[in-house]
Amino acid sequence: MLSGKLFINGNWQDGHGNTILSTSPTSDAVLLSGKSATEQDVSDAVSAARTAFKNWALLPFEDRVSTIRRYQEVLRAEQNVLAELISLECGKPHWEAKLEVATMIGKIDVSLKSHEARTGTTEAEVPGAVARLRHKPHGVIAVFGPFNFPGHLPNGHIVPALLAGNTIVFKPSEQTAGVGEFMTSCWEEAELPAGVLNLVQGNSETGIELSTHDGINGLFFTGSSHTGALLHSEFAGHPAKILALEMGGNNPLIVTDISDIRGAVYHTIQSAFITAGQRCTCARRLIVPIGEEGDHFISALVSATKNIKVGPQMDNSDPFMGSVISNTAADDLLTAQENLSSLGGKILKSMARTVIGKPYLSPGIIDVTSIGKLPDEEYFGPLLQIIRVSDFDTAIDAANNTRYGLSAGLISDDPALYEKFLALSSAGIVNWNRPLTGASGSAPFGGIGASGNHRPSAYYAADYCAYPVASLEAEKADLPAILTPGISV
Repeated sequence: MLSGKLFINGNWQDGHGNTILSTSPTSDAVLLSGKSATEQDVSDAVSAARTAFKNWALLPFEDRVSTIRRYQEVLRAEQNVLAELISLECGKPHWEAKLEVATMIGKIDVSLKSHEARTGTTEAEVPGAVARLRHKPHGVIAVFGPFNFPGHLPNGHIVPALLAGNTIVFKPSEQTAGVGEFMTSCWEEAELPAGVLNLVQGNSETGIELSTHDGINGLFFTGSSHTGALLHSEFAGHPAKILALEMGGNNPLIVTDISDIRGAVYHTIQSAFITAGQRCTCARRLIVPIGEEGDHFISALVSATKNIKVGPQMDNSDPFMGSVISNTAADDLLTAQENLSSLGGKILKSMARTVIGKPYLSPGIIDVTSIGKLPDEEYFGPLLQIIRVSDFDTAIDAANNTRYGLSAGLISDDPALYEKFLALSSAGIVNWNRPLTGASGSAPFGGIGASGNHRPSAYYAADYCAYPVASLEAEKADLPAILTPGISV
């Protein structure tokens, strides 16, 4: 089904680099085999995008919309195939993969509304002229996709970028190269003009060739804070290029003053363990007051966590969690749990492999209150740290004690506490009595600190896909009735 080829200027072609393989983390089946893109392959892709840019940008907006609507219909027709591929390649349960594809389909309508609301054309009468505001595309944009939402997240950059008139060179995560190829084939089936979207495959070397290429006008990235920081350093001396970074977080969730323990437990589990903890917005630190109420909540949470269904996918029973992306990722998470325990953490529910030799992990909970210097790390998996505090002010201080700032949440019956938390928390997403992982398509998505560079995506993606052009316009250069002093004509 998958060729392992690159897609450059409307043609599928072999790469000229090292062998790349994408295997299913749940079965070890090879899903894609091919050659990575070399420096020359990347240059060819950028050149194709540059050549296609003029005609694509000049195309009437309605015609660009028609092409993107065709892509939406292709996604709708292929949604079951794509969902199956997502499930196979990144280990998600089928139900969650289907939701991802549905979000991709819905992104078209959201992007159209956002484009009009955020970057539409406005005009106003001024003396002797009309003041108009328009928005123009940047040019050639590199899009780097992650493995955890290999369809939805790059789609969230690509669709608004194309609407604005940009052309794209797309590099998926090497761990989900198959989904990247399939997405690209959907654009091809939608009859996107040659060169408007190009696909290069490969690991970090390919990414470096693309990110440092002189021919790109910008880069939209979703992934780790480590890689994002490297990209930020690369772009520091290039103010002419737009850089949008969507990165991870060491996200806090405070639980206090609750009447419905079961509801609080449910939303905590959704916050911490959905997608096997591989969402950038997942709760990493659970902050709970010292005392009987906190003890009862933690006991109920640990009990419910023990009953979470972890994959593999069964014919008649959907698990809540699938696998993490790889055995390497699973090993790293288990090592992190051991390290926290060695520092003084108390394991309340051990994270462990549920299938020998496979990256299925049961969720883990560890009380890290006694650790004096708690590492400020994003453990990208189902590992939740608990911090006990004496009062709400201390809880807020603990929540903000991170270099990240993506998401934060409060589960509490007290609206006054939420108002205080909202005012004092340091995050781009702040939720109340709902999971940290919940987000509205009609809102921006992004963080501060080490979680982003003030370029929120989702509904605000249109902002970084085009730049504003302000114009004063008149139909002819007529002589004004009153001349500026010192001029005679």
